[in-house]
Amino acid sequence: MRHLKKGRKFGLKKGKRNAFLRILMHNLVMKGSVKTTEARAKEIRPRLEKLVTLAKKNNLASLRILMQRMPKTSAYKLFHELAPRYQGRKGGYLRIRKTASPRKRDSAPKAIIEFV
Repeated sequence: MRHLKKGRKFGLKKGKRNAFLRILMHNLVMKGSVKTTEARAKEIRPRLEKLVTLAKKNNLASLRILMQRMPKTSAYKLFHELAPRYQGRKGGYLRIRKTASPRKRDSAPKAIIEFV
């Protein structure tokens, strides 16, 4: 039974799912906002908010952890540009806005996830 299990599988095995979410987080950091399905947005929001909180510590150890979790370019941008912007904020760095039109092929609800 699957009671009290967290996380979504997206029909992918663990390695592909982690790579997919890593690329989605990379695109969000580099572009500032991404249009995706609501389930994907809800899945990457807590992961990326934890990384922003880690980047706010502003030490070498947190930068190295960031570089393990995401590509180097997005880790540097998160550490040097985005984290100082949220220094006075205690959480809630991302916003999920639901869009009116669902995806055409399977009617999946779409959303825009962006930095506040």
